[in-house]
Amino acid sequence: MHAQVVLFDGFDPLDAIGPYETLSAAGITAELVTAEGPREVPAGFGLLTLNATAQLDPTADVIIVPGAASFDEKEMFGLFSAAAPTLAPLLKDSSAIIATVCGGSLLLAVAGLIKGRNATTNHLGLQALESLGVNAIRARIVDDGDLVTAAGISSGLDLGIYLVEREIGAQKALEVETLFAHERRGTAWRAA
Repeated sequence: MHAQVVLFDGFDPLDAIGPYETLSAAGITAELVTAEGPREVPAGFGLLTLNATAQLDPTADVIIVPGAASFDEKEMFGLFSAAAPTLAPLLKDSSAIIATVCGGSLLLAVAGLIKGRNATTNHLGLQALESLGVNAIRARIVDDGDLVTAAGISSGLDLGIYLVEREIGAQKALEVETLFAHERRGTAWRAA
C-alpha cells in the first residue's frame, strides 16, 4: 500500500504529520508530496518547512489532503484557492482513497471535487462546507467510500489509525494505537 500526504504553501503541520506517522508505523509506505513535485513547502504561521520528495501520483492507494494553518477564514480560503487549481486536475480522476484532515475537505470543496458528498471538517467550518454543496456531517471521521474525512486538527491521528483498520485490519490498528499511546475518539460515521 502506498500513501501520499499532499503539502501546499500554508498547510497545517499536525494535519500532515499525524496521518503520515500513523500510516508509516503500520508499515504503509508514506511520503510527502506536492502537486508540482519535490520542493521545500512552508507551513502556515511560519512554523516549519517540510521537504516534499515527489510529485502527487493520482494512482497512489491513499492521498491525504491536510488543512491550512490559519485562524483567519479569508486567509484560509485564499490558501485553498491558491492550491486548488494545481491539485484538482490530479485528484479529479484519481482511483485513490482521498482522505482529508480538518480544512482539507474545504480545500476539496473549493476545488469542486466533493459536491454532494458526505464529509466533515473542523466544527468551525461545517457551515462553509455546506455552503459549498457538501453534506456536512458532525462526526470525528466520515467514511463516504473513496472519500474519508476527519474533523479537527487533532483528528489526523484518528484518521491514520482508522485507515489502517479499514485497509489492513483491527489488529494492526490496535498495534499502532498502542505504539502511540493514543485511543481513537469520537464517532466514525459511514455512508449506508
